[in-house]
Amino acid sequence: MAREKPLHLYRNIGIIAHIDAGKTTTTERILYYTGRTHRLGSVDDGTTVTDWMEQERERGITIVSAAVTTFWNEYQINIIDTPGHIDFTAEVQRSLRVLDGGVVVFDAVQGVEPQSETVWRQADRFRVPRICFVNKMDRVGASYERTIDMIRERLGANPIAVQYPIGSEADFVGVVDLISNQAIIWEDESGAAPKVVDVPADLLDEVEIQREQMIEQIAELDDDLTIKFLEGEPISTQELKTGLRKAVIAGQATPVFCGTALRNKGIQPLLDAVIDYLPSPLDIPPVVGFDPRDEEREITRPAEDEAPLCALVFKIVTDPYVGRLAYFRVYSGKISKGAQVYNSTEGNRERIGRLIRMYADRREEIDEVRAGDIGATLGLKRTFTGHTLCDPANQIVLESISFPEPVISVAIEPKTKADQDKMADALRKLAEEDPTFQVRSDENTGQTIISGMGELHLEVLVERMKREFRVQANIGRPRVAYRETITRPVERAEFRYVKQTGGRGQYGHVVLEIEPAPPGNGITFENKIVGGAIPKEFIPAVEKGVREAAESGVLGGYPVVDIHVRLYDGSFHEVDSSEMAFKLAASMALKEGLQKGRPALLEPVMKVEVVVPEEYLGEIIGQLNARRGEILGTEMRPGNAQAVKAMVPLAEMFGYATSLRSATQGRGVFTMEFDHYAKVDKRIADTIVSAG
Repeated sequence: MAREKPLHLYRNIGIIAHIDAGKTTTTERILYYTGRTHRLGSVDDGTTVTDWMEQERERGITIVSAAVTTFWNEYQINIIDTPGHIDFTAEVQRSLRVLDGGVVVFDAVQGVEPQSETVWRQADRFRVPRICFVNKMDRVGASYERTIDMIRERLGANPIAVQYPIGSEADFVGVVDLISNQAIIWEDESGAAPKVVDVPADLLDEVEIQREQMIEQIAELDDDLTIKFLEGEPISTQELKTGLRKAVIAGQATPVFCGTALRNKGIQPLLDAVIDYLPSPLDIPPVVGFDPRDEEREITRPAEDEAPLCALVFKIVTDPYVGRLAYFRVYSGKISKGAQVYNSTEGNRERIGRLIRMYADRREEIDEVRAGDIGATLGLKRTFTGHTLCDPANQIVLESISFPEPVISVAIEPKTKADQDKMADALRKLAEEDPTFQVRSDENTGQTIISGMGELHLEVLVERMKREFRVQANIGRPRVAYRETITRPVERAEFRYVKQTGGRGQYGHVVLEIEPAPPGNGITFENKIVGGAIPKEFIPAVEKGVREAAESGVLGGYPVVDIHVRLYDGSFHEVDSSEMAFKLAASMALKEGLQKGRPALLEPVMKVEVVVPEEYLGEIIGQLNARRGEILGTEMRPGNAQAVKAMVPLAEMFGYATSLRSATQGRGVFTMEFDHYAKVDKRIADTIVSAG
C-alpha cells in the first residue's frame, strides 16, 4: 500500500497556553475552517468538539488532551488540544513529547501568565519549535505590543511580529501581513471569507516601520540575508519565509500572530503559518533511543516507512464505548491492523487490534499508521503511557516520559459493599490513564488513599469515577504529601539480625553511614564493602531493605527522601545468612540511623500568583503572610490590577479560593504550581505529626 500523503505534508502540532487564554476556542475554529465541523463550537455553550467530556463542558476547562486530525490545503494536521490548568501538567508534558511544533496562545489583555511560563519551559525542554497567537484582541485592554514585550522579557524568547493589528479592542477588524505587505480584513460574522486588500492609508507609515524591523530580525538569523540586508538589497517574500522557517525550526525565533478566535478573526493566517513555519516530521532530527539489551548503545530511527517500527505510546484513555484506547506517535516504520509488535519497555509482545484515527470524539477505522503520524489503537493489554512499541527483530527503547510526584492525597471509601469492587477497578483504570494519579492502601488504617497534583485534579477524578464508572464514594479531607529527611550525617547505624529457631537460624549484620543529600535526589545507595565482609549476592537484599524502610519515616510515617546511604561494613554466617536476614537487618539499621540523624519534616511549597484589583492589594498580602507565605514581589497588570507572587506551603492553600473570592468580591484570581519541598518549622511539624 503506497503512502497517501508524502511526509512533508504532515504537521503534528499542539495548542498550548495558560488556562482561559482561548486554546479550545482556537482549536474549534481551526476545525470549523478546515471543514471538520459544520457549526462553531463554543466553550460557554458546552458545544465544543475537543472538550467532549461532560465535566470539561460544565467547568469550561480542558482536562484531557484531545487528538484531532484535520486538513488544510493539501496538508494533514494532527492537533492536540492540551489543558491549561497546572493540575493537569502531565497531559501537557506527554503531548509535548510527541509533537513536532506548538501554537502557544496568549491572552492579549493578560499577556504572559504563570502557566504560559510553565508550558513554555516544558516546550523548551523538549525542543519544540513554536509560533505564538495573541488571542482576544477584541477585548478591552488588549495590547499586542505589550504581549510581545512580555514574551521577550518573561520567556527569554525572540518574538518576531509578522502581523500588525488593524484597529484594537471593539474596533479590531483584521491584520496586516507584514511579510506580503497586504491587509487581511474579516467583514462577516462567521469569518469564513477574509478579504485581502491593500494596507489602509492611515497605517502605511507605521506598517513600514514594523516591516523594516521584522526584516531586520529575520535577516539577523541567516548569513545570506544579513549580507543582503546590510547592502540594502531587497529581500523577497519567499526568502523571508524560508529564513523565518529555518529560524523557527532551529528554535531561534518565534513568529507572533494575532486575532480573536471567539469573533472568528485571525484563524486562516494562523493555519497558513502552521504550514509555512512549523516542521514536518522530516524537518526534525531522527528520534534517538537505546538498545534494551545494551543500554550504552544509542540507536537512531529516521522518519521513513521502510525503517524498522518505532512508536511511543503517549496516552491511555478508557473510552466508555470502545474500551481502552492507546494513543501513539509512529516515529519510523508503520503499524498495521492485526500486527504483532514488541513493547520494549516492558519486554512483552502485543497484538494491535483495531486502528483508529480520531476526529475529536468521532472516530474512523484505518488499516495502518505510518512514520510521522499519530493514531490510536484498541486491544493493548499491558502497554502504558511512555512505553515504546517496536519491531521484535530491531528493538529500541525511547526515553520514557518522567512525571512530577503527587503533592496532595485524600482517603476514599466506597458507600456500599457493591461499590467496593467497582471502585478498585475504576481507580485502576484512572491510574492507568493518568501517571500523576496514584492509588495506595494505608497499612495502618486500611483506607484507600488517592494522590494527585492538586484539589481540582482529585475532584475531577472522583467526579469521573462517579459518572463514567457509576461508583459512589465518600471522600476524606485533603492531606498534604509530606516527606521526611535527616539534617545531620550519621556515621554509624548498625543492626545485627540474629534469630535461632529449631533447625537453621537467621543471621545478617550491616553497618551503614547515612548523610543528607541535595534536594530532589530521593534515595541513593552506595556499596562500599571491601574484602567480602558481606558476600556480593546479599548486597541487593540490603539495598531493598533500605529502600523499603525508607517508605515510612520515623516522625510521622511519611516517605524519606534526599538521603545518601553507604553500606561499608557488616558480617555474615556461612550457614545461617540469607537474603531475608540481610534485608531485615538493613531496614532496622536505617530506622535506627534516621532516629540519630535529627529527622525533619518536609512540606511541598507552591509558587502562587494572585491577580487582584489594586485596592485589595494590602489585604491579599496580609492573607498570604497569615498563611506562612513568603512574598516575592508584586507587579502592575493591565486594568489597574496587581499581581502578587509568593511561595506558600500547600497545607495553607486549602480553601484559599473561597477566602480570596470573599475578600475581593469575586474579582481576584490565583494560580499555583508545585515548586519545591522545604523543611517545616519544628513547632508546626510537631502539630502535624501528632494530628497525623
